[in-house]
Amino acid sequence: MGKPTGFIEYVRELPDDRAPGDRIHDWSEIHRHLPEDKLRNQGARCMDCGTPFCHTGTIISGMASGCPINNLIPEWNDLVYRGLWHEALDRLHKTNNFPEFTGRVCPAPCEGSCVLGITNPPVTIKNIECSIVDKGWDEGWITPNPPSKRTGKKVAVIGSGPAGLSAADQLNKAGHWVTVFERADRPGGLLMYGIPNMKLEKEAIVQRRLKLLEDEGVTFQCNTEIGKDLPVEQLLSEYDSVMLCTGATKPRDLPIPGRELNGIHFAMDFLTVNTQALLDQNPHTPISATGKDVVIIGGGDTGTDCVGTSLRHGCKSLIQLEIMDKPPLTRAPNNPWPEWPKVYRMDYGQEEAAAVFGDDPRGYLTTATQFEGDGTGSVKAIHTVQVKWERNEKGQFIPHHIPGTEQVLPAQLVLLAMGFLGPEQPLLDALGVERDPRSNVKADPATYTTSIPGVFAAGDCRRGQSLVVWAINEGRNAARECDRYLMGNTDLP
Repeated sequence: MGKPTGFIEYVRELPDDRAPGDRIHDWSEIHRHLPEDKLRNQGARCMDCGTPFCHTGTIISGMASGCPINNLIPEWNDLVYRGLWHEALDRLHKTNNFPEFTGRVCPAPCEGSCVLGITNPPVTIKNIECSIVDKGWDEGWITPNPPSKRTGKKVAVIGSGPAGLSAADQLNKAGHWVTVFERADRPGGLLMYGIPNMKLEKEAIVQRRLKLLEDEGVTFQCNTEIGKDLPVEQLLSEYDSVMLCTGATKPRDLPIPGRELNGIHFAMDFLTVNTQALLDQNPHTPISATGKDVVIIGGGDTGTDCVGTSLRHGCKSLIQLEIMDKPPLTRAPNNPWPEWPKVYRMDYGQEEAAAVFGDDPRGYLTTATQFEGDGTGSVKAIHTVQVKWERNEKGQFIPHHIPGTEQVLPAQLVLLAMGFLGPEQPLLDALGVERDPRSNVKADPATYTTSIPGVFAAGDCRRGQSLVVWAINEGRNAARECDRYLMGNTDLP
């Protein structure tokens, strides 16, 4: 390492985000970068630790520990410290097709397993990653690099989220003709419509990378739903191989009394129409929080994105319900390093809500029991109760209602952000592909092959709902195995 004592000499430092009270009035990116001298100091904090857990990419206690795509983190931290930015970008692109995405939306399991983090605040890996790739774009180092020769093989990738895009990028690099089919009006999947603009700008960040992929030879065919707009039989006959990257988009519902009332929506529907309206420059979104009491049921990134979006609409009030307990401020004894630290955090949406309404909007250990209507078919209130988690006769923890803790909250807009149950089934039914007990596409974890020869599966539709960085990992690995299937061998990493 260029600065063996850097972790002693420099403290962890992150750039100040735009002020919460200011940024809720627009849809521009909320994050900023540190100046170069401070970024180099942050790179210097990376220790010569000998065994860098940050890029191990393992699952511990059901959560990611380290980087799932095995980013060469110590190498590019050292290069940043020494001012070798172009070399740092080359190292970053060796393992990550889209660092400008992960540098913004990944929760950074790498930082949770940083060796320095055992005794001190960890290295600012995520911010350095984002700074490297943004400098690459600003300096003009990232340019189209189409393959020098083509194999003549045609591959269809179904779904243009992070798994589909990484698979398409890799397969195109191998010289295959790649067509990405997307049922929405724009490519990008989760990156385009599942993550709001202030967290991941569409025109400046997402569409820039999509344009690069097009310039390198990838074809995007939008407004095309396989099995509906294009028969499955035609797809299988026209392409030498097919890659399923449809994601896990079937939302978890909340079947309690009053669920049929108007004004109750799945979170992803809310986020999608909002981004569509923004990109179409339409001032009126079909689902609006303007002037309404909003209740968001569920936490996680999707719940936070609903908080930030509702605030930008100008909601009247906002409550976010979480059925789990409030995490501790520091690691619990049963959550040791290098596990992902399950600690209390204020994400950008909660920071903004606190700036507007005075406090974190989350209510923990609380569940909804009933939606109440206004007499005209629309929701006007939500009934809640606090819960406690206890083991049942099988040893499983289940929530029990606590009598006397019932509340009625005003709500003209309810957003369900309780996660996803797996991939939607119509396409999989039409293909006749085998599924696992969780309704995901059953595919070999080593070869990503499905029950249909020449059809591969990657990302959330294979592994279940997960992180963007896991989707990129799966897309890359599945592309390698698809290339091997098509050519008999492969040079893809």
